[in-house]
Amino acid sequence: MLTGRAAAMCDIIRGMKSDPSLHAKAISLRKTGLSYNEIRKKLNNSIAKSTLSLWLKSIPLTPKHRARLYTKQIQILSRGPQSQKERRKREVDKILKEAKREIMTPLSEQTFKLFGAALYWGEGSKGNVFQVTNSDPRLILFMVNWIEKVFHIKKVSLRARLNIYPQQNEKEIKDFWSELTNIPVKNFGKSYVKPLSKGYKKNNLYYGTVRIEVPKSGDYIHRVYGWTQAVLESENAKATKVEKKWIRLTRKNRPVNLETYHP
Repeated sequence: MLTGRAAAMCDIIRGMKSDPSLHAKAISLRKTGLSYNEIRKKLNNSIAKSTLSLWLKSIPLTPKHRARLYTKQIQILSRGPQSQKERRKREVDKILKEAKREIMTPLSEQTFKLFGAALYWGEGSKGNVFQVTNSDPRLILFMVNWIEKVFHIKKVSLRARLNIYPQQNEKEIKDFWSELTNIPVKNFGKSYVKPLSKGYKKNNLYYGTVRIEVPKSGDYIHRVYGWTQAVLESENAKATKVEKKWIRLTRKNRPVNLETYHP
């Protein structure tokens, strides 16, 4: 197999044998300021780019032609990442559409119950009050509907609390979450307003973060935990065994604050 310069020379010979005028045409087109790719298109892609490079490397370009080719190359380079981004977006959209078709809706009662339980175990409080905190309106709306359907707690009985930035309009954000969840504005507690920071936050939380609370709800947390444990029962034995083996990881002493420590 020929490689490198030998292969290029073979391309030149084949090109000149097939049409002796190709060389002259290529030179003429190059003198008009066309790029190698543009010349190849003019010649119906009958000549390899490596061949054109050997043919035309001694043909000078005017400053005007050089400026045009430079600008064209910059435009190609700038479009590259954008084209990749758009292609990836199309790929992701296709994956999402195919994945959605894999789910049968409406969900069964048990699937609905377990999906909400899994979301709560990932996003909810593990304390004594049933709380879900998030900035995603869809997740919050699902959980409010889930609480009402699974625990039979009306939305008007729920409480809410905002976590927002100083530049945000507290009243409007309360109205937004109230309209979304049907939790009365009067049920919103005092908002936590984050102090001003010099740091730059890339992702703006336009609706702030909302915490949904279920009053007198400690028992509900235990029920959700029981549901998740039922699903994880098959993993429980191995997890317990490995935890016992590595029990020493839980026995690390807390670091001593040397500034306040006085032996």
